This record gives sequence, C-alpha cells and structure tokens, in this order.
Amino acid sequence: MQASSTAAVSSVSQSAPARLWSVAEVLALYELPLMDLIWRAQGVHRENFDPNAIQRSTLLSVKTGGCSEDCSYCSQSARYDTDTERERLMPLDEVVAAAQAAKAKGASRLGAAWKGPKDNDLDRVLDMVREVKALGMQTCVTLGMLKEGQAEKLKDAGLDYYNHNLDTDKEFYGQVIKTHTQDDRLDTLEQVRDAGINVCSGGIIGMGESRKNRAGLLVQLANLPKAPESVPINNLVPIPGTPLADKDRLDPFEFVRTIAAARIMMPTSWVRLSAGRQEMSDELQALCFLAGANSMFYGDFLLTTGNPDIERDDALFARLGVKAI
Repeated sequence: MQASSTAAVSSVSQSAPARLWSVAEVLALYELPLMDLIWRAQGVHRENFDPNAIQRSTLLSVKTGGCSEDCSYCSQSARYDTDTERERLMPLDEVVAAAQAAKAKGASRLGAAWKGPKDNDLDRVLDMVREVKALGMQTCVTLGMLKEGQAEKLKDAGLDYYNHNLDTDKEFYGQVIKTHTQDDRLDTLEQVRDAGINVCSGGIIGMGESRKNRAGLLVQLANLPKAPESVPINNLVPIPGTPLADKDRLDPFEFVRTIAAARIMMPTSWVRLSAGRQEMSDELQALCFLAGANSMFYGDFLLTTGNPDIERDDALFARLGVKAI
C-alpha cells in the first residue's frame, strides 16, 4: 500500500496531457546529447516541483508468491523455480506495525502489493487501507487486474493511488507476458480512473527491449486520457529461475535518458526510481534526480528484491542536500 507524500505540490496541474507524443519525437529526445537532455528535463522539473525534495515511499508485500501469471521477470510466478516462497496474507496488525515503522523512518507513502484478491479477501485489504490512512500516510495498492466494482470499493475505503504498470510497450509485451494482454492492464487503469483514484503506472526497462520499445512505453503512458500521477521506472533485476535471469544489465546512461524523457513528457507526474536501485551507485542515483526523478522506494526490500538500506539513503540525502517528503 503506497503512501504518497502529503506535500505534493498544490500548484501542479493534473489535467489531461497538453499534447500527444509520437514515438519519433521521443526517440529524438533519446538521441540528444545527454547533457542537453538532462538540462531540458531539469528545466521542466523545476517548473513543477521543488528540485531538492524527494518523496520516500515504502512497499510492503502483503501476500507473496503463488501467482498464476507468467511474467518473465517475476520471482512470484508459480511457473518458475525461484527462492520466493508462498506466504499467507499478512495480518492487519502486522501491516499497521510495518506502516508505523516506515513512517517513523521518514516514509510518507506506503504501498501494498498482492495479485488479484477475491471479493472476500478484498475486504481485508480495505481494512488495511483505512488503518494506514488513519496514520496520516497516503495509500496505494497493486492488486493486479480488478473485477467490476472493486475499484469503487477501494475508493470508498480512501485509497489514494492504484498501481498497475504497463511493463513495456505493446509491440514487445508478448515476449514478456503471455497469460494476459496489455489491453487487460489498460482496462484496469480505466476502471481505476473512472472510480476517481489516482493512477500509478510505469514500466520495466532492460528486459531485452529496444530503445524504440522504451520510447513506445513512455508514449503509451503520456498519451493516456490523463497521464499517470505517479510513474515508477524499474530497472530489471534479473532473478535466478526466471526466463530473464541471464539478461545483461542496461547501460546506466540509457536508464537516465528514460528518466529524463519521462519527466519532459509527463511534467507534473511523480517519477519514481523503483526496482534496480540497489545496484545503482550514489552517483547514478544523483544523476537520475537531476534528470527529473523525484520519488523513490525506501526501505530494505522492494517486494522480493533488495533495496538500498535506510542508512545509505539517509547518507545520500545528506550528501546531496536534498530533503525527504
């Protein structure tokens, strides 16, 4: 359950995209000299956000493992032999305790993840949303594809954000996931938006896609009827036992270019550093912040993969002179 910052810039407009982007236009951004691209992205960032403020979010897996989907990057799929074990749904008191601990350590946003709860299980998630909201944190859940009426129940419970990533662009999608289509994901995003919940949607890069695929993903996100309020950008963490276990790491500068393009295309969205941050140097993270990233997952774990420890993040913030919100 993601808890988003209460210090969101009030002057930021969340209106529909002012323009529709083409893949060719985004490829042109990618092909700019890196310093020119970052300069442009930083200018857009400063027009809409405090350039020295980073939102810190904590992600909690409330039920892990045993997923029936075949997402090639995911250790929670029951189809792959990984070290991730199936766990029961976390009790409400444990979720509240985790939220209290995250808030005490400086997180302002708590995210809870689970795949596709049934209606009777959803009631337990709704209780989690209410309790975390009562702590003064913003909430976000990622529950997979929603059934009719579930988005409205989440809204009534006070949910702030619903996360459902597009993962990659439509052309490459079938090479990563075959048990459902990207249109299924878009249908869920439409339900979430229609219910009046903020959308959190991004993708994963470094899965073997081309630069054109990366540009296509950003185009799909930016050209939604309303751009996502939150855009997590994940750098693939190859997990042993999954089909993508042997993928080479993406060029770090290509990751920075993706952050910068996302900032330019979606100027009022929170752009979040998500999976893969543990493998990033402090210098690379600083470059991502300069390119327009202004949110990050904070804590020791990101679902089933590692995340930089809190002490390292606190030290990085102090070295950069940035504040947490």
